[in-house]
Amino acid sequence: MVERESGQLSSRIHSILPKAAPLLGEHVKAEVQQSTIELVSDVMPTIAAARRQMSALRSQLAQILAEEGLALISSGTHPSALWQEQKTTENERYMDLEEEFQDASRSILVYGLHIHVGIANPELAIALMNQVRSWLPHLLALSTNSPFWAGRLTGIKSYRSIVWRRIFRSGIPEVFLSHHDFEQYVQRLVQAGHIDNGKKIWWDIRPHPHFPTLEFRICDMPATLDDTLALAALCQALIAKLVWLHERHLTMHVLPRYFVEEHKWYASRYGLDANVFDFVQGRRLTMRESITELLDLVDDVLDDLGSRREILYLRTLLSSPSGTGADRQIRLYRQTGKISDVITYLMQQTMHGIAPAPAQPATPPI
Repeated sequence: MVERESGQLSSRIHSILPKAAPLLGEHVKAEVQQSTIELVSDVMPTIAAARRQMSALRSQLAQILAEEGLALISSGTHPSALWQEQKTTENERYMDLEEEFQDASRSILVYGLHIHVGIANPELAIALMNQVRSWLPHLLALSTNSPFWAGRLTGIKSYRSIVWRRIFRSGIPEVFLSHHDFEQYVQRLVQAGHIDNGKKIWWDIRPHPHFPTLEFRICDMPATLDDTLALAALCQALIAKLVWLHERHLTMHVLPRYFVEEHKWYASRYGLDANVFDFVQGRRLTMRESITELLDLVDDVLDDLGSRREILYLRTLLSSPSGTGADRQIRLYRQTGKISDVITYLMQQTMHGIAPAPAQPATPPI
């Protein structure tokens, strides 16, 4: 959250949460820095339901902030903020992380989108995670929205993914042979005293330690609600297609981590303008061509999921000159030369397509 007039980060989570909680409840939470607020949805049966709720939540939260002279910015990084000026939220878990990781933790002034897709069978979740790793760079390329860091145009479309590498147990997970294999890994770390639970494994995708979900953690925080929902729809569709194949005793090829990491670097550096190599068939493709093949792969599950609108949005994005959030930030900066214009633009994009929250009834006098 930022000061509405200056666009600079505002460390006011401890004063905002008491105002937001009565209206939004568990949908709003603190994060590591006091300038960050996490917006959490319920479990959603469809993307259409997610659209309705997330639009309402963002609208209501924005109104609460506006009353305090604040505004929301949805981006993978704040274009000009300095991590050294941020305050850590007064929370035991965050204080413990700061004690362990020191400046590596304090400097993680980045913002990501986490998407959960429900999978009740833990053994199946591991098998699907092994396969879906191959497309994590594609999701990153589509979501790139952090080209600035500390007032500099970095030359990297997802600088958030570069900053996040500082944190131990992040990045692309290894291949696991079974759910037992994964659980053994977690329990050995617990036995060693290195972690107290699986939430301290921060991979780009992970089986959630408390929910029956696969949690996608690769994406930058997108600029708009449409961007966000389209990415969620693609994650859901990809899992649905892999489940469909599994039920017919079919699987996709599982790439070793080092090949996926190659593609992740190019996705973070170039976004949709990256080139990739099909390590299975030995082909060179543009990232746009490879994502188009991914969208073709999931096409036959879209009508059952009710998410054709969102995947069409991604197809349009691939052919549009406007590109991703990172491309739009970079283009504006090159036109005006002002980071302040980029910040103003991000404030506008965050509320794009969001209807104002309905006025709350006045409290009658006692």
